[in-house]
Parts: sequence; structure tokens; C-alpha cells
Amino acid sequence: METNDRKEIVENIRYLLDVRDEPKLKNIIIDTHPADLADIIQDLDDDEKIFLFSLIKPEIASDVVLELDEVTRELIVTSVETERLSAIVDEMDSDDATDVVSELPEQRAKEVLALVDTQDRAEVQKLLLHDEESAGGIMALEIVTVYDDETVDDAIQQIREKADEIEDIYYIYAIDRGGRLVGIVSLQQIILSKAKTLIREIMDLDVISVTVEKDQEEVANLVRKYDLVAVPVVDAYNRLVGRITIDDIVDVLQEEATEDMQRMAGISEEEVLQETSTFRIARFRLPWLIIAFIGEIGGISVLNHFKASIQQIISISFFIPVIMAMAGNAGIQSSTIVVRSIALSEGGTSRIWERFFREIKVAFLNSFVLSSMIFIVVWVMFQQPDFGLAIAVAMMLVILIAATVGATAPFLLNKINIDPAIATGPFITTCNDVLGLFIYLISVTTYINWIK
Repeated sequence: METNDRKEIVENIRYLLDVRDEPKLKNIIIDTHPADLADIIQDLDDDEKIFLFSLIKPEIASDVVLELDEVTRELIVTSVETERLSAIVDEMDSDDATDVVSELPEQRAKEVLALVDTQDRAEVQKLLLHDEESAGGIMALEIVTVYDDETVDDAIQQIREKADEIEDIYYIYAIDRGGRLVGIVSLQQIILSKAKTLIREIMDLDVISVTVEKDQEEVANLVRKYDLVAVPVVDAYNRLVGRITIDDIVDVLQEEATEDMQRMAGISEEEVLQETSTFRIARFRLPWLIIAFIGEIGGISVLNHFKASIQQIISISFFIPVIMAMAGNAGIQSSTIVVRSIALSEGGTSRIWERFFREIKVAFLNSFVLSSMIFIVVWVMFQQPDFGLAIAVAMMLVILIAATVGATAPFLLNKINIDPAIATGPFITTCNDVLGLFIYLISVTTYINWIK
């Protein structure tokens, strides 16, 4: 939906909500995709959101709920009656239903599940036992299976029986009589094979699967690496228990990227998605700011230590903002690239040094260009090429060391099992500010002593 179209639709819906024209509102709902409905609802006021959602039938509402941002979803789910919420949950796939139920208060979750279909309730309760960030936590239990000693005709019959239960069927999974995953068959292979052909004759034995305990980020990287649209999930005995589809992987990638960005900024998930209290948000952010504050006090100490040099040549202070900015930016650039590389497991640990030295080489090239530029600027402004050379050398060293710190810190944090995304927060910025300032003032002090 285009932005202008969306604004126009929202305005029309607001008018219809004001006059409580339910028939026209329901017509709009029927003709609008659930994802677009979610966008429209998010643009409305809270009372309008609740009323418009109340007009949506459970089978459509089940898709709309999943497209809402978490703040809006919490508002909607809280306002919906238990009976209606149960009907909505009943329409969802097991993995989506589990996600919604897991966000409810414990008592409300029990009330909702009590009204859900017995089989669906059992599936949700089973999935709730898994860590929400594991393969078991994001898998769906709806899956098409066929025994390896059965025929293509049997597989087609299974597909027909599961048609109402499973919206998208990518593969048919072949299992033995013990329920263990032994192969995979594509829909294309099923269509092209004769009805009496045994499944074991056409199945692909090279199956990529994951265990229920595998971390969701590792699953996403596996799907990305092998270009999969679905991946089977097995237990410790290789028994097939579920599947993870590409739409779940997209959600995982978005979730992990958002989490990394929040940590890089020193912001908690709670304050972004749930917390609205000014004091609670401040409590989450303040520790990171205090760390940065203490670090920058070190910068003041450095300036105080070199005050004699600054007093002798006041123009030294003119370039301090430039030096600190270059240090911070070089460190952030290097650490961001390295954090991404670690998160995507690019090349494994064997390529750590290769990535490290690549960042150093890039930093060397960039520092040479920027140092040349600052040399020319100082020469033109102060007519002192020797002073310009001192500042240029200082800037080159600052950028190289900042890039080294930025490229090294994520590896060290990852080594001690701390999320390396944290490395790009106050730690990198503060460390490079202080180091950059110290190196710069050491360089210009050496210059001052040399010209005396």
C-alpha cells in the first residue's frame, strides 16, 4: 500500500469510525490485505484501533494480529474478550498461536487455552515448553509426512488431508516407521512421479535439519546459507517434530537485527516495545551514559595533563574535535563490520585474522587520505608545514588505533560470551575518544619540544 493511499484510507476510516458506519467499515476490511489492515490500525487512536479490530472476523483477525507491532498488539489483545481471543488463536498455526499466548499473563493464557480446540491446545502447550529463541520455540507442528515405504499416491493423499491445516506446503518429509527423518521430497518430484512409485526411490537423502535446541539465529544463518524455504526440526533421536518456514526466518532476522541495534545504542528492548514510564526508560539508559561520562572524565584528565602544551600553542585545541570525531567514527565503522561478520558466522573462526587485517589495511588507506587533507588545511591556515605534519601524523595514528580497537573489541567480547553488538556502544566511543586525545596531545607535545 502506497503512503498517500494509506493516508487517504486512514482518513476515510476515521470518518466512518466517527459515524459508526459498520457496514462500510466491514466492506473495507474484506477488501484489504491483513498486512495493510495492520498498518491502518497502527495509524489510529487507541479507541479507534480497538473498535475497528472488533469488526474483523477471527479468521482475518488471526493474520492481522501477527502483523501488528508489539505495542499495538498488546493493546488489542488486552482489550479483546477471552472468548473472541480464543477464537482468533484457534485460527492460527501452532507457532503463531504460541507466540501470542506466550505474551499473555499466565492466568489469561490459561483462560484462552481452555476455550481453544483440544488438539490446538495440546500443540501450543507443547511448543511453550521450548525456549522461545530456539528452533523448537519458532517451529510449527503442522507438517506433511509420509513413510518411506509408502507410495507417491499415499503422499498425495496426505497432502489432501492436510490442505486445510497447512497453508503453504513446500516439502513432504519422509520418515521411517520409528518416526525418524530419512528423506525429503519436493512437490515437483511428487507431481512428476508415477502413483505407485515408492517414496524411498525418489526422496532426497541429503536432508538439512536442525534440532529443537538450536538457537534461532543459527537456524536463520543456515537457511540463508543454503537458500532454504523450510527446514525440518528433529529431536535428539532424529525424530521429526516440526518445521520452520521462511516467514519465521524473516521474523527472526528482523528481531535479531533490532536487538543488535538496541544494544549498540545501549537501549533495552523493554523501553522500545513496552515501557512508557519516563523514569523506567531513564533507568535503562542511565548506566550506559554513566559509563560514557566516567570515560570522558578521563579525556578531561588528559587535557589537564597537557595544558602546558595547549597554552603554548593555542591552535592545538582547534583540532581536538576533529581528532575525537575521526577516532569515534573509525572505531564504529570497524566494529560494525566485524559485529556483522561474527553474527553471520562468515568464514568461522579461521578467518578472524583475515578480517582483522583487512580492517587495518582499510584504516591505513583512509588515515593516509585524511592525514593528507589535514596537512594541507593546517599549511594553508597557519603557514606552518611542520605543525601540519605533526597533526597529520597524530591523525593517522589515531585512526589506525581506533580501527584496531573497533575491530578487536567484538572478538574479545565474543570470546568471553558477551554479545559483541555491545562493543559499538559507549565502550568503543569513549575508549577511542580518550585514546585519540592522548595520542594527539603526545604527538603535538613532541612537536613543541622539537621546535624549542
